[in-house]
This record gives sequence, C-alpha cells and structure tokens, in this order.
Amino acid sequence: MVRVVAAGHVNWDVTLRVDDLPEPDGEAEIVSQLRSGGGSAANVAVALAGFDVETGLVGSVGDDEHGLLAQRELQDAGVDLDGLRVVDGLETSVKYLVVDGDGEVMVLGNDGANEAVGPDDVDPDVVAGCDHLHLTSQRPATADRLAELADDAGATVSFDPGRRLGARDFSAALDRTDVLFVNDNEAEAVLDEDAAYPGSDFSDRVVVVKHGSEGATVHSPSASYSHPGFDIEPVDTTGAGDAFAAGFVAVLLEDGDHERAVEFANACGALAAQHEGARTAPTRPEVRSFLDGQF
Repeated sequence: MVRVVAAGHVNWDVTLRVDDLPEPDGEAEIVSQLRSGGGSAANVAVALAGFDVETGLVGSVGDDEHGLLAQRELQDAGVDLDGLRVVDGLETSVKYLVVDGDGEVMVLGNDGANEAVGPDDVDPDVVAGCDHLHLTSQRPATADRLAELADDAGATVSFDPGRRLGARDFSAALDRTDVLFVNDNEAEAVLDEDAAYPGSDFSDRVVVVKHGSEGATVHSPSASYSHPGFDIEPVDTTGAGDAFAAGFVAVLLEDGDHERAVEFANACGALAAQHEGARTAPTRPEVRSFLDGQF
C-alpha cells in the first residue's frame, strides 16, 4: 500500500552554475551543468522514498525523451507511478535553473505538460489507498479534487502551494488542508497582515512558515515552535524547500511531534542546499549524523 501520495509538477531540470549572474548585455561563465528530474511533487516523492516511506505520484509528463528520463529516475528511486499521466503530443516541462556563486537560483521554464492532470484525470484508487496526501502547485480544481478524495479516504493533507498562492484560488483545497507550508511572503496571503499566526483563519490546523536561512516556525492549534536553522554555506538552494517538506511530513507521520519535525525538516533543507540540483534530499542516516554533529 502506498502510504503517501505527492501531487503536482514533474519537470526535467537543467541546472547551470555560473560564477555570477550577468548584467544586461553581459556574459557569465558556466561553471558546471547538471541535468536531472525536478518539479516539487516529484522532488518530495523521491525524498520520501529515500526516507523509506512508500510513496506514489500524481502528475504529468509529455511523451518525449525528457518525460522518459524523468520516469526512469522516479522508478529507480522507488516511486509508484500509477498516478502519472503521459500526455501524447505535449513536451515535458523543462526548467532551466541558473545558480550563482551564493547558491541563489533564477528559474526559466515552459509549462509544457506540467498541469495536464485535470480533476477528471485523477484515479480515485491512487488516493484511496494512501495515509497522507502532499499537494504542490497545480490546477486549483485538481488540487481540490485530490484533497476531496483524501478527505473521503480519511487521509491527512499537506499543501505547499508555492509562489502562485496569491495568484490562484486554492481556497477549496486549503479548506481541506491539515498542514500548510508557506514562506514569509506567502504567509501574508493567508495569515493576518504581519504573518503572525494567532487569530488567522488557519488557527485550527498546522501552519509551517519557512524563513529561508533563518529556519522555520511551526504553528499548531496548541503551541508554536521555532527553529533557527543551521549555519551552512549554500551551494544550490534548488529543491531545498521540497526536502524540507518531505522531512517534515515523514516525521509527522511517525509520531506527530511538530518540534522534532521542524528540526528534522530544517536539517533536510540545509543538507540539500549543500549540493547541486533539485534531487539532493538526504537519507535518514545522513540527517541523524548531521544533527548529532550539531551538539
């Protein structure tokens, strides 16, 4: 039985490391190139599989070489692809990630087949057998349908809508969300004006606010916990947020300990940011070794 289903974008990533981002009409030297699978839903699915969590994926790719490569990577990682749609005649979404010397990322991309999964394309059986559903950016109507199926199956739901939160109406899916992931800017779209938690419309569930290099805060109906993060030298922050979400969900499903979950998640994000590419989430032993070394 698949325990967790991740739903949303499945990409093929081309990561270009440069010495510095050029000014207009300028030029930068490409230090290294890396090609691999990407997309938030796929990244979380691979990370969870690496934590020995049974994981499935709902998303879409084109019937092209990039789609085939993405599928092979996911299968090799042990992700169940029964919910992955391969769309004839469409290109797989490709993201070009330009990473500067400080590890900051600029993204260029095409939509391609990324959101070809509509509400009617979702196989109810894929969600019915899971204990937890993790949503990422996708069509709002599709997110709502998935959350509805998870609710009917008695599964819990987490949602990391990303930068499109303020531009899309995810209200129906948010109503069914048990754990919401946002960064400081996104928090202002759903919490009160200063992004504080008390008094918001989400005070009856868990809200995780990511502060980048400053760690994260988790708000639950009973308490709030902050973790300052870890002092590292980032190489590439691509996928660090996905590693964070996967780590948090993995611990939450184990014992429901929010304080331990946010520490573990911060460690996952920190370790992922120390490597190139989006598929850099650590294993459990690597996270434990990292945490042991902090004390």
